[in-house]
Amino acid sequence: MNTIFNLIGLVYAATVLSAPSLALSQSYPAKPIRLIAPYPPGGGVDITARILAPVLSESIGQLVVVDNRSGAGGRIGTELAAKAAPDGYTLLLGNVGPNAIIPGAYKDLPYDGIRDFAPISLFVSADYMLVVHPSVPVRTVKDVIALAKANPGKINFASTGNLGGPHLAGELFKLLAKVDMVHIAYRGGGAAVMAILSGEAALIFGSHVLVASHVKAGRLRAIATTGPKRLNVIPSLPTVGELLPGHEVTQWYGVLAPAGTPKEIISRLHSEIVKAAKIPRVVQQLSSTGAEASISSTPEEFAAYIRGEIEKWGRVVKASGIPLE
Repeated sequence: MNTIFNLIGLVYAATVLSAPSLALSQSYPAKPIRLIAPYPPGGGVDITARILAPVLSESIGQLVVVDNRSGAGGRIGTELAAKAAPDGYTLLLGNVGPNAIIPGAYKDLPYDGIRDFAPISLFVSADYMLVVHPSVPVRTVKDVIALAKANPGKINFASTGNLGGPHLAGELFKLLAKVDMVHIAYRGGGAAVMAILSGEAALIFGSHVLVASHVKAGRLRAIATTGPKRLNVIPSLPTVGELLPGHEVTQWYGVLAPAGTPKEIISRLHSEIVKAAKIPRVVQQLSSTGAEASISSTPEEFAAYIRGEIEKWGRVVKASGIPLE
């Protein structure tokens, strides 16, 4: 008899303990969700956020609002997300700059790239494109290396800001090719591309969104892409790594929540993001920006990926001797 009562007690206790979790998963979301994009409107982060937000709104039955909080290379919006209430109503569209490169470079950030976030899912990956002004006498990666070696300290490469993906793509290129090029940081992608168009800088590792239209119009010349394999949309364009082994730089975007967000909410959001990445119109929209949807990243896999990126870019920053602000 005591055994029966003990079993009943255990079942009752388990039911009571699981009730709040069950109620939470059933009631969430009960109000609009804020998706922080830590960059200004018009760039890759903002465009990706605005592709994802309406799809999530449809699937979860609550409005997902994109909140652009730019500044300090993405740090301002990322810190805001890290310090938000862990209730599932503030999310971050994270990316390689503020979530991997900057945490790998600084030890005294106001947020911790690993401890302060609950990764939900990788959503998009995109390669950069190495482009030059047509007046620059190069057509291959080999040509770029030869030109830089013949003109040490005289070839400028532009970036969208210090310690962003385009900057580190250039620094990694310098390290692997053993060349001396001068980095010039501009305030955003528009200014950086204008510098190439005007001849103020010779080359840039730019996102597809920033440079593709100029390449198509003949205002810029594409040399290579930076991913692990050639892009399906431009199969004739080689990767930098084909001629410079070890050079692989991917711009990625993924959704994170503040650390401490309930696992039930993380699981629900992960499921919805994975579904969104499979929708044909979403795939098409992302493809038009040169990006590919990622549909197989669990929260644990995304967390491991971020840790690996922090370690990788920390090594590159240290080896490059980049002066930190």
